[in-house]
Parts: sequence; structure tokens; C-alpha cells
Amino acid sequence: MEVRLEEATVNDAPLIFDIQVKAFKPLFIKYKDYETNPANETVERVISRINSPNGSFCKIIADDQLIGAICVHWKEDVQFWISPMFILPSYQGKGLSQKAITLIEERFPQAITWELATILEEERNCYIYEKMGYKKTGVSKKVSDNATLIFYKKVC
Repeated sequence: MEVRLEEATVNDAPLIFDIQVKAFKPLFIKYKDYETNPANETVERVISRINSPNGSFCKIIADDQLIGAICVHWKEDVQFWISPMFILPSYQGKGLSQKAITLIEERFPQAITWELATILEEERNCYIYEKMGYKKTGVSKKVSDNATLIFYKKVC
């Protein structure tokens, strides 16, 4: 499956928001993390990410279909944070998130570090990030009774 990234525009916001909700809703229902889950955000939050001067919000396109998005923020042009990244449930488990991360890392070769967070209890997510060279930082944050955010960092 051919995967590419395209910069999102404000016109893409409603569709990106719809995909974001579909991608994160199962985790929202499972963990009830009202404060942090992107399924509980608004389309205005998507627009603010698209318009951020310190970030890039890219659509994930697989075989010419919009299947998700990946957002990065940077600090001093060398420290990058990935959040959020999401793929439609019907496309999950096919290695597409790994391809998207590789493409976003290639897009910003000046990066010295990459960081992200995921739910500790989602072992598949943790496995993918660790497989891609991300290391646990030792920092975690309880977001609900049964979910903990765990933070990862990759040094280039």
C-alpha cells in the first residue's frame, strides 16, 4: 500500500475531525479519558493545529484515500512532538502508522529529538513505538482509573 503525507488545510478540518473521532472513540469508550482523548475535542481544535506556526498537520493518504492524520509541533526547530496521530479503524494493524511516522521523521531531518505519548495499557501501540526506536522516558500520567499516558523519546 502506497502511503504519503500531504499538508492539511483548513478546508480539510471537518473530514480530519470526523476521522479523528472515529479513530479515538473506541479508546474513549474503553478508558473514559475525558480530558485527554482526541475524540472529545472539537473541530476548532483541529483548525488551530492546522494553523499553528510551530507545527505541521499532515493528512495520511494510503492508495489515494485519506485514512488519517499526523500532527507535529516543534520547539526551536529541533525538538519535535507527535500528537495526535490517528488512522481509521479499518486501516489499523496494517503498518500504516509506522510508515506515517517514518515519513514525518524524514520530512524534518533537522530534528534532534522526537517525542510522543500513548496509553500504557495499549500494548500494541507501545510495541510499535519501541520497535521504531522510541524509548520510555520514565514519565507517566494517570488519565483515568484504568489508563495511564506513558511518554516516549527518540534521539536522532
